[in-house]
Amino acid sequence: MLTNYFPILVFGAMVLLMGTFLVAIGLILGKVMGHARPDKAKQSPYECGFDAFEDARMKFDVRYYLVAILFIIFDLEIAFLFPWAVVLEEIGMVGFWAMMIFLGVLVVGFIYEWKKGALDWE
Repeated sequence: MLTNYFPILVFGAMVLLMGTFLVAIGLILGKVMGHARPDKAKQSPYECGFDAFEDARMKFDVRYYLVAILFIIFDLEIAFLFPWAVVLEEIGMVGFWAMMIFLGVLVVGFIYEWKKGALDWE
């Protein structure tokens, strides 16, 4: 029974050893190369070549997040359509109508968001 888990144990041990080794090498090289010595220039905020001109904690418009969520929803819809199209002949009419109900719910949600003005960017 234990022999079945031996490869997992070896893999876990290798992960721990390699992780520890890489972190140690990074710390050692950071000290030797001087990257670990902070100064005013290294700790200053930096944005695209300019000094920061606003607070980093400024508020974003809620519509930004709404558009991002809508993108994720419709991106997942496409992710579900590809495997469905591949096995459509095997799943038959039941699978076809199940996907049509799924797409119908998504279309109703899209129309709702459209009517609420979530897609209008002013």
